[in-house]
Amino acid sequence: MSDKPLASQIALVTGASRGIGAATAKALAAAGAHVVLTARTGKDLEAVETAIFEAGGSATIAPLDLTETDSIARLGAAIAERWPVLDILVLNAATLGSLAAVPAIDPKELAAVLTLNVSAQAALITAFDPMLRKSKRARVIGITSSVGRTPRAYWGLYGASKAAFETLLAAYGDEMQHISSIRTAIIDPGATRTKMRERAYPGENPASVKDPSVVADRIAALVSGDFETGHFERIE
Repeated sequence: MSDKPLASQIALVTGASRGIGAATAKALAAAGAHVVLTARTGKDLEAVETAIFEAGGSATIAPLDLTETDSIARLGAAIAERWPVLDILVLNAATLGSLAAVPAIDPKELAAVLTLNVSAQAALITAFDPMLRKSKRARVIGITSSVGRTPRAYWGLYGASKAAFETLLAAYGDEMQHISSIRTAIIDPGATRTKMRERAYPGENPASVKDPSVVADRIAALVSGDFETGHFERIE
């Protein structure tokens, strides 16, 4: 395989300002893709973009809040003006919400978590579906969590959002597999050194869990090859 298996491909990574998103953007760029980076914090995106450039890759930043009305539609229109095709979409952006017993879940927080973790993901698929269909081998990767499949006490809010997200992406993949080149996969990164992990496990030694680059390298390898829609993988 070429050392640049993703040369000439366009990728979009959400939540790309830090953690798994930033590491994935760097890994895809290292494999030759031009990566569009999106997240809320422009300064952090600029740092990731600079790291990609310094490593010999190419990237474009697009700071925005995925929960703002029409922000995703505007992003889709802007990207479509510059590139007619999108080859890789990594749906990584998510919010944890509070860890609480189900009866204690705040309705407003429930709505906020579902807005980003589910509604925004549906909007991203809608916005980029036309560009993905034009690709010769489009790949859509969704980042999930084990609590989306195995319910755990106090994780009901986040787990429910990830279960809904998985169903949404899997259904899209099933719809597309016989009429396009689009293939979807769901990745559970497992225990990984991220800000979300730190918030969920404040007493954990960060050095005891893997670096985001481990997950990123696996995602880059996955999209560089072939896989069947419905692929699920947990990275230990």
